[in-house]
Amino acid sequence: MPVIETRLQFFPIMLFAVVMGFSGLALVYQKAHGLFGFPSFLGNGLAYIDLALFIAVALFYGAKLLRYPDEVKQEFRHPVRINFFAAISISLLLLAIVYEHLCPTLSAATWYAGVVLHTFFTFYTVSFWINHNFEIQHSNPAWFIPIVGNVIIPVGGIHYAPTEFLFFYFSVGLLFWVVLLTIIMNRIIFHNQLAAKFMPTLFILIAPPAVGFIAWYKMTGILDHFAQFLLMLTLFFTFLIAFMYKNFVKIKFFISWWAFTFPMAAATLAVMLAFSLTHSSFYQLLSWILLVATTLIVSVVAYQTVLHMLKREICVAE
Repeated sequence: MPVIETRLQFFPIMLFAVVMGFSGLALVYQKAHGLFGFPSFLGNGLAYIDLALFIAVALFYGAKLLRYPDEVKQEFRHPVRINFFAAISISLLLLAIVYEHLCPTLSAATWYAGVVLHTFFTFYTVSFWINHNFEIQHSNPAWFIPIVGNVIIPVGGIHYAPTEFLFFYFSVGLLFWVVLLTIIMNRIIFHNQLAAKFMPTLFILIAPPAVGFIAWYKMTGILDHFAQFLLMLTLFFTFLIAFMYKNFVKIKFFISWWAFTFPMAAATLAVMLAFSLTHSSFYQLLSWILLVATTLIVSVVAYQTVLHMLKREICVAE
């Protein structure tokens, strides 16, 4: 029992990134069902696993909140970990998209809950940044999660809210994407490199333009120049990460490996949407490549997570 209690004490908020990764993979296979004729049970099965993971992680973190409230408060005041609390609301928003057709009632409930929670995290995080002094080394791509994560709201909200309401969140997310991207590029180029455990967060650079592209099309219904702009930036960051593959292959396992997963799924979904709209053979080929890559990445990261859980190397003091 003491071992279980100790591990609960160090249960990390970052584990909600697992839900984000599986949500992305479920959406990829749901999209592949309509686009490439994949069996529907693949996407649906991943959706059920995704929901089970969210419930499990939420229950464990809820137990930590009740048993070790001071530990949760410390994470909530931490200059880096605070950003991962928004992974809770993003997980809800992604579940809303995953269950849009499987269970509309669940989809609506998780979307509304996700919007309320993410709105709180957005205002809290920005005010936290304003009220505290940060060192440049505190900045990393995980800062995108609470603020730029707003661009996810329109993707699932097109059936639940007016377009003007959705544009509010899209605008906030896009503005802070530009601001934070500037800060993070300044840190990476002119200051100390990211620590090894944070290197996987570079994949997060892919997600904002990819989700922004999908959100823009959802709200406008057209593939205009701005949509093309976001899509091209998605391709640039995806190709850049692929070009830098040597930076990632030898990194020791950390929970931050889950940062590999959702951005890759977002890029895959963006390219699959581009293929469905243009019927371009380039986007068709790239869709298949990214689908395979995303599947392999999620599988490897999930396997390593289970392996390190069995070794009791997760949920330990840093």
